[in-house]
Amino acid sequence: MFSYRHGFHAGNHADVLKHFVLVQLIQYLNQKDTAYTYVDTHAGAGLYALDSGYATKNAEFETGIGPLWGKTDLPPALAEYMNLIKEMNPSGKLRYYPGSPFCAEKILREQDRLRLFELHPSEIKVLSENFRKLDAHQAEQGKRPTVRGKRIIISDTDGFDSLKSLLPPPSRRALVLIDPPYEVKDDYRRVKSALDEAVKRFPSGTYAVWYPILQRMESRELPEKLKRVECKEWLNVSLSISGPAPDGFGLHSSGMFILNPPWTLVATLKEVMPYLVAVLGKDKQAKFEIQTGTPLTGQNPRFKKPGAVA
Repeated sequence: MFSYRHGFHAGNHADVLKHFVLVQLIQYLNQKDTAYTYVDTHAGAGLYALDSGYATKNAEFETGIGPLWGKTDLPPALAEYMNLIKEMNPSGKLRYYPGSPFCAEKILREQDRLRLFELHPSEIKVLSENFRKLDAHQAEQGKRPTVRGKRIIISDTDGFDSLKSLLPPPSRRALVLIDPPYEVKDDYRRVKSALDEAVKRFPSGTYAVWYPILQRMESRELPEKLKRVECKEWLNVSLSISGPAPDGFGLHSSGMFILNPPWTLVATLKEVMPYLVAVLGKDKQAKFEIQTGTPLTGQNPRFKKPGAVA
């Protein structure tokens, strides 16, 4: 159960898709002054070194953040995400990659709340230590503490089970990221059941699910199952940087499924996804796909746009 370490995959093409979309969701919520709660059910370590440790084994960041690092022609929305990464690397050299908790903390405002869950005993220790260091750094700059107090709470409990206790949030505004490792088949079932329970408790929340696109049946069936979750509207975006490997191993495609997405997100994706395919694509099977719909018409989405490397 605890064999997965995200450090091996930090900054890869799946992280680029996930965190770019996450930044857009947070930026949209920031347009209103009212506070909101950000919930991360599988927070990981929060920050990853790309030049040492796990990340150097397969150097997966070379399929994602690496090719984007020196680009000067980024679409504006993608540039927002890249600026966040560059702030984590003030030397100008790509050394560190922020996971979703650090991406969120960087953009959330003082009045907003972060609730981070991580069960892995090693990851939770690193996550807590990373936020302690961040807290100390901000204190040196005269900013109020973040870890101690109400703004950030880190818990070593099951994110799937703990989510329902946070909904509805006091401010009636929330963004939930569900990003399990999917190392066991039951993760796919639990994603669906957690969402079903969450939207019953808090129908107006925004829920984002990252998922891998693999050969296994559970992976391929998950988006169709999520289209049946009761919500106002859903959006499904996927990115493939290549066709499947001959041996069937390796992650070449992933997706983000969002319940109650911002109305602006489709237009942003239509601008950014072709760029990601062009820069990150490895062969002619590289592509993106965007679908939107409602639960009543989930099997017949009213919008679909594929893309491919020319």
